[in-house]
Amino acid sequence: MKSSRNIQLELSDSERKSMRAHKVKKSEILNYASDELELLLGVSESRAKEIHALADFQQIPSVGIQFAKDLVFLGYYSIEDLKRKNGAELTNDYEKKKGFRTDPCVEDQFRLAADFAVNRDYAKSWWDFTSERKKYRSKHGYPLDRPKLNWTES
Repeated sequence: MKSSRNIQLELSDSERKSMRAHKVKKSEILNYASDELELLLGVSESRAKEIHALADFQQIPSVGIQFAKDLVFLGYYSIEDLKRKNGAELTNDYEKKKGFRTDPCVEDQFRLAADFAVNRDYAKSWWDFTSERKKYRSKHGYPLDRPKLNWTES
């Protein structure tokens, strides 16, 4: 069983009702494969996959539901999917897909997620990657096609 945290999920009334009927707690979601969740909750394959992913990503230290949603938005559905990624690449993809620049702290979270996928270090938090991001961006900058609009203006 994976590490259990206070998992936040935005579930519909029927999804919550199905979980209660099957005596499944949010903290136990990761004990089920997404195809099992599909049957238990009576949801589509894609919804079951999303619910599982949101729970999985919240196993990363200092990652909550909103950032977990950002990872799903990028098309990732497990921590394992992030093993060959890096924070700068994830940030560049995220900004391009969103159409605006994001808060630099979000890149620190992407760096944490990519690092956690490889090292499973529960002691690290997103702010442990701030100096790494600053050093990297000072040397490499951002893509030329980076959106011009800031997240505060979106």
